[in-house]
Amino acid sequence: MDVELRHLRAFTAVAESRSFTGASRRLLITQPALTRTIQQLEQILDTKLLERTSRSVELTDVGRTFHARAQTLLRDLDLTIAEARGERELRIGFSWALPDPWAGEVLAAFEETTGAATRLMRRDDLAAALERRDVDVAFARHPVTAANSTSVTLFEEPRVAAVSSRSPLAGRKQISWNELGQYPVIINTTSGNTRPGLWSLERRPSQIVECDTYDEWIALIAADRGVGATPLSASSTHAHAGVVFIALSGAPLVPLDLVWIPRRAGGLVRRFVDVATAQV
Repeated sequence: MDVELRHLRAFTAVAESRSFTGASRRLLITQPALTRTIQQLEQILDTKLLERTSRSVELTDVGRTFHARAQTLLRDLDLTIAEARGERELRIGFSWALPDPWAGEVLAAFEETTGAATRLMRRDDLAAALERRDVDVAFARHPVTAANSTSVTLFEEPRVAAVSSRSPLAGRKQISWNELGQYPVIINTTSGNTRPGLWSLERRPSQIVECDTYDEWIALIAADRGVGATPLSASSTHAHAGVVFIALSGAPLVPLDLVWIPRRAGGLVRRFVDVATAQV
């Protein structure tokens, strides 16, 4: 048997995530199928590429060298295919503030290594945007349930509280997560990352004010209709004259996920996933 693309993609996914669980989720295949594919590759090459324990996956010396070569091969192949298909632009969906300067660095690195352009497209409903093919890939801070999609968590951010500048809380330097839940909480149900279930059952907010977009969310907070919580990066990129951001203690972190639909993913999407994961 010769080495096939499926072997190389399976191996690089495991090598990059250092996890069979993460790699199988990324490739949308079962862990047993992924394990068999890696075993086939090692049998074909007659060498061990990975050292797997119950807790971790590490590359052997041969595996590290093979991984570097496989990455180069797959990158060149993906770009060749993208060029043949006329793919010159990657459409990247997002719902609201992106971490700065990290997001800009990722886009610049992608454009430099591929020669393709990127276009940021704001969409409140990222699942619908992916399914309609409005966007090719999306940054999300909330669960995105597009059909047949997969995702990878890039990193997690601390939360800060958002309160009206007219609120008695505005002068505070810090507030606890549980204390925040004692006030009416503004929840962006479409693209927000704060949900009542993030508080323990006995500490859940008794009053929830729902809205559909980030713009509505921050306007309601400015009007002192309630308080909210948002990632730290949003406090600098989306400042509002009527809103004060305050450090939160004991708050759950906010994941930033990269979401795409593998069966539709062309070479540019795969390259973007590689670049974004390498920048964390």
